[in-house]
Amino acid sequence: MSKRSEIYLLIGLLVVLGGALYYYMGRGQVSDTPRVVAADTRFQPLDVREPQLRVDLLAKLQKLEYTGSHRNIFVAEPPPPPKAQVEAAAARFVGPQEPPPPPPVQVPGELFGYASEPTSGRRVAFFTEGDDVIVVAEGATFLSRFRLIHVTDSSADVEEISSGRHAIVPMVQPAAGQE
Repeated sequence: MSKRSEIYLLIGLLVVLGGALYYYMGRGQVSDTPRVVAADTRFQPLDVREPQLRVDLLAKLQKLEYTGSHRNIFVAEPPPPPKAQVEAAAARFVGPQEPPPPPPVQVPGELFGYASEPTSGRRVAFFTEGDDVIVVAEGATFLSRFRLIHVTDSSADVEEISSGRHAIVPMVQPAAGQE
């Protein structure tokens, strides 16, 4: 490059730099002349007689307590029940619920009679299970899970050996055709 073209290039760069400085430095300064902005001609400023801050009203607002449901508006779940319902539910619940009582003992046989031994006075009961007749003395076990405790004139007291629960087996009268 020749010396003359270098000088022209330097002058051109100085002109561009001067223009940029003028643009940024001159624009950044605030002038004292107000700008004209189109405004609504119907605007009426408020007539404020006491422009001071009303601290007494702010203190009154701070003492207020919100008595609403305290629901979080950003959670989709329903609000919690009122405290009165929660306390009533807690008062009703005392502890774990007791399990239901076990079902009554079912003896598969039927008592259809008894006999007394003449020498000892011990009674012997007669049970039927299907077509089988079972003869059981007081205190003996039958059907591999029951014990005959006592025989009366109209029933038998039977104990389930595994649980210790008792059942009263009533005496069944034979049907008219079976005698």
